[in-house]
Amino acid sequence: MSSTRLTTTAGSPIADNQNSLTAGPRGPVMMQDWQLIEKLAHQNRERIPERVVHAKGWGAHGTLTITNDISRYSRAAIFGAVGRQTPLIARFSTVAGELGAADAERDVRGFSVKFYTEEGNWDLVGNNTPVFFVRDPLKFPDFIHTQKRHPHSNLRSPTAMWDFWSLSPESLHQVTILFSDRGIPVAPMNMDGFGSHTYRFWNADGEAFWVKFHFKNAQGHKTLTNAESQAVIGRTRESYQEALHGTIAAGQFPKWTLKVQIMPEAEAAEWEARTGWNPFDLTKVWPHGDYPLIEVGVMELNRNADNYFAEIEQLAFSPSNFVPGIGASPDRMLQARIFSYADAHRYRLGTHYEALPVNAPKCPVNHYHKDGAMNAFGHRHGPDDAYYEPNSFNGPQQDPSVSEPPIRHTGVIDRYNHRDGNDDYTQPGNLFRLLDPAQQQRLGENIAASMQAVPQHIIDRQLAHFDKADPAYGASVRAGLARG
Repeated sequence: MSSTRLTTTAGSPIADNQNSLTAGPRGPVMMQDWQLIEKLAHQNRERIPERVVHAKGWGAHGTLTITNDISRYSRAAIFGAVGRQTPLIARFSTVAGELGAADAERDVRGFSVKFYTEEGNWDLVGNNTPVFFVRDPLKFPDFIHTQKRHPHSNLRSPTAMWDFWSLSPESLHQVTILFSDRGIPVAPMNMDGFGSHTYRFWNADGEAFWVKFHFKNAQGHKTLTNAESQAVIGRTRESYQEALHGTIAAGQFPKWTLKVQIMPEAEAAEWEARTGWNPFDLTKVWPHGDYPLIEVGVMELNRNADNYFAEIEQLAFSPSNFVPGIGASPDRMLQARIFSYADAHRYRLGTHYEALPVNAPKCPVNHYHKDGAMNAFGHRHGPDDAYYEPNSFNGPQQDPSVSEPPIRHTGVIDRYNHRDGNDDYTQPGNLFRLLDPAQQQRLGENIAASMQAVPQHIIDRQLAHFDKADPAYGASVRAGLARG
């Protein structure tokens, strides 16, 4: 028999947790049964809104160990010394799937890491692909609508997906990755991760650099074909959770090598003039021949969550969580995500979502935010309780020493057409030409399979994009369509 006494949420001991309070053995339940009311009312509120995107996810705790000194690029304390370890938590997810979706569906995967640094939390919120479908945030809600359910049928709509993609040639690079062999990783441990956006580094001398982040998995790339994924889904809808949780529980800790590409800030304009590619365009990569990968450290996941809901479902990432030495670039999509992610968490989890244990920094926190639902910390700043700023009572003050150097890569503010002067075909074509003939054939078959029941005029419009990337690319899809 347990020595721990059951109580209500207010701490009152419970005498009987098996039987409701009733008016006699066959009588109705009494409204005064406060224990029953508490249990039922709490159960009604046990679910919180699922994420609009990235609803289905899997995560674990771990560490980042620095293996190479990059302090000449960034003053961030996390990179301060070889051998330094920083605790972290990572979450992987599908983009389109709801909470009950199968893990092994063809989809882009989220790849997000929260680093608990001595200077605050740094969130790197990316995907398992280096690019995305759109480059302008005004189109992001439209794109997500095409990935969700049709308002009339409540079914996923291939027509909506391909209609949007065929009208948005900037999506071709990501579409090519999604329908390639890497479109369905076997498990989270078998995929790479990318910050995807261009970010900014600055060092102790105020020199600034543009940077892209890459996580290279140590377990090897393992992927599923459409047929193989259907077989997995027929066996289990939880294949990723089973793999990640089971691997860590068995003491086999997955690892990724964190690497960066570094572009000196002054080179951005010259590189764009030479290549024709905007270095801040989320639909583009920086070729490794121009900016080679530089090793930073090793991420290891070595501890499962004690409680999935508290530590993974309530885990909240935002690109707005920067630390001194790491900042934003003029990437349009990044600029919008800096607002939208934190705003989504305030709606979904509450005003003080970053005070939840899994989201709370492990360094001192001092701010002047007041009140709001679930304020459990009640910050005080000295005996006079300074609750505004500036004040005369020794409250927390700004620190100019951590200020970011100004960004020079700006222009006149206007609504610029993001497709003007953009080449949306060379990089997808380059990627297609890197594939061997068998991979090219599977890419064409995967795309053709997803186009079943899509109107012919939409298919024709999309085929024209494939042709512009490489005539053989269009031919591979046509061959797949002909085979049915």
